[in-house]
Amino acid sequence: MQREHIPQISTGDLLRAAVACGSELGRKAKAAMDGGRLVEDALVLGMIRERLRKPDARGGFILDGFPRNLAQAQALERLLKTLRQPLDAVVQLEVEYPELVRRISGRRTCADCGRVFNVSTSPAQSSEPCAGSGAPHRLIQRPDDNEATVSERLRVYEEKTRPLIEFYRERGLLRVIQAQGEVEEVTERLEQALHAVPRARAPLRRAPGKAKPRRAAARRAPKRSAAAKRKRTGRVMRTAAAAAVTRAATRRVRRGPRGGSRRGGARRGR
Repeated sequence: MQREHIPQISTGDLLRAAVACGSELGRKAKAAMDGGRLVEDALVLGMIRERLRKPDARGGFILDGFPRNLAQAQALERLLKTLRQPLDAVVQLEVEYPELVRRISGRRTCADCGRVFNVSTSPAQSSEPCAGSGAPHRLIQRPDDNEATVSERLRVYEEKTRPLIEFYRERGLLRVIQAQGEVEEVTERLEQALHAVPRARAPLRRAPGKAKPRRAAARRAPKRSAAAKRKRTGRVMRTAAAAAVTRAATRRVRRGPRGGSRRGGARRGR
């Protein structure tokens, strides 16, 4: 995110921030959570809409944790089309289930500054104090970061989220990378996948007064052979298809299809 200079937009963070500031959407979300209900997709999409209108998201954004099912993906696609901020790519991070369980169950968060650590891969260092309190980090484990809960989340992933893989593959947006290995290696794979995203070309414009009537131009144009016509038609179709894919893309870096042996991310480019 720092390299791309674009914000990571986590739906969980948006919910917590909206509740904390007491906005209208936040009050509705809090009422749902206090009542033990899931926050409606319409509320989450409203928060995403508000966040994408901020100046730092104009050059692109990464969606983290949304969408998680087909209904949300379809609603997000309509929202981004309305905002004229379509996705460029959706990244699927391939990780084996046992490794996911190990990573998530080892996750710890500082109660003061919110920084995330992992007891296995990135433990807190005693020599590095908390930025919020100046004291050593007070680490806590989220209630849903235990092995039993993670296993249930993976089951839900298989049922609800996995279909998104084909949904975004059909739209030409899916990028799949192997996400097991050193952080630097995975980061390099991710950057290569994102930088390979095709861009739609702007249509060429003729200078004023230079356009010719189509019929007259057609009469003066030399005849082409059937083979040349097929070649030219194929090139135009490929260009149109590439442009359509780019316009339909849901910007780059959401962690989209998530859980299971995979995690995903959608990116909207700059």
